[in-house]
Amino acid sequence: MNTFSKQHTTIAALATPAGIGGIAVIRVSGNDAFSLVDSLFHVKKKLADAESHTLHFGSILDANNNVVDSVLVSVFRSPHSYTGEDVLEISCHGGYLTSKIILDELYRIGAQPAGPGEFTLRAFLNGKLDLAQAEAVADLIHAKSEQSHRASVEQLHGRLSRYTKNLRQELLDICSLLELELDFSQEGIELTQKSEIKLKLENIKKRLLEILSTYSSGKHIREGVRVALVGKPNAGKSSLMNTLLEEERAIVSHIPGTTRDTIEESVTIHGLEFIFTDTAGLRESGDIIEQEGIKRTSNTVQSSDIVCVVIDSSEIVTDEDLHLYKRVQDLLPKHAQKIYIYNKADIKHLKFLNSVKKIEFPHIFLSCKTHEGIEEFKKLLYSIALPNFDTSASSVILNNLRHKHAFESALSGIDLAIKSLNDGLSDDFIAVDLRRAIDYLGEIIGITTPDDILNNIFSKFCIGK
Repeated sequence: MNTFSKQHTTIAALATPAGIGGIAVIRVSGNDAFSLVDSLFHVKKKLADAESHTLHFGSILDANNNVVDSVLVSVFRSPHSYTGEDVLEISCHGGYLTSKIILDELYRIGAQPAGPGEFTLRAFLNGKLDLAQAEAVADLIHAKSEQSHRASVEQLHGRLSRYTKNLRQELLDICSLLELELDFSQEGIELTQKSEIKLKLENIKKRLLEILSTYSSGKHIREGVRVALVGKPNAGKSSLMNTLLEEERAIVSHIPGTTRDTIEESVTIHGLEFIFTDTAGLRESGDIIEQEGIKRTSNTVQSSDIVCVVIDSSEIVTDEDLHLYKRVQDLLPKHAQKIYIYNKADIKHLKFLNSVKKIEFPHIFLSCKTHEGIEEFKKLLYSIALPNFDTSASSVILNNLRHKHAFESALSGIDLAIKSLNDGLSDDFIAVDLRRAIDYLGEIIGITTPDDILNNIFSKFCIGK
């Protein structure tokens, strides 16, 4: 379905989650919003005569003039509304049936069902939000941690947009100067020194590299940090999982191989979401079910950001163990980091320290029984997930893959422009490269974004948003 096919119709949808609750809110947006709701709303004063940002109590009637519900209607007149259009929000009693009847009545008299993200799409098309801010609406709705919530709010308030617009405007100024200079090329007039242009482009390149360097941290903030707990059977992976969750989520037994499948749960540490996966113990096994569990462990390792190798410190590390740890190392993706957890520190073997010297990776001693080292482990996880993270109010964080690709493409255009300058090429070659960079920066905020990208972005929204 084309997201733009109905932008001149009046749309309606449930703006709150469907289900049992105190209230449900139905949003109606478009040129006919007032006439449609007025035809169902029984009250002395017509909503069409009401002032913007006012609240009105009355009853919704069906086609047979039967009362459906007593409701409150909020009035938002264009352009002072979320979508920039006339918007009415009907607050009725929650539940599946009441809101459905009201929506069915609205559809019966001419309203169209809103598509996924169509209210926010209209806000974008009417200039109430740029594209980066529109995407932040979806991120804010799905935020699961304090850090992701904060990042979404900052993007919604335009921090990334302002950063992008400033870079784009600087490139536009340089490009305009070069294109103007082309008009005077036959007279040999140079409006600005090429060395000065190169200096400006180098500065813009530096800023692009700076924001691109924040993507790893930004991705962790937006999507959470995936942490795999791996190791030999009975090393204490499930105990560690339960300790972090502060509940008995995974089965703990002295019998090796208890965990046959992966168990996944989320924990918030210092405002950041960590998704822990307790995996089947890595070892050679003839058990078909356990073999499948070990296979899934390998897949989990390859998709993780941090891999924690849990080692039983009450036993001596053998050559077989070292072979196992090397196997985990070989499975690690390039971006992943590894921590060795020396578990059961309360009963660690006296000879363990000598045998473990063969392992040269970050490590930490802890005990699930006494909770020794648990807080240090959490701090280590956070520092790995967000290294040198700038929490200042002026920081701009990149957390969206689409934005990352656009910034990378813009950087490529800048590099080509600098090369053209170094090679002594004419202004028109340099301007073409800069125009490319300008267009990619425009894609981030929606100035030059193709319709298929817009459709893809808004199709991932919820209905009623």
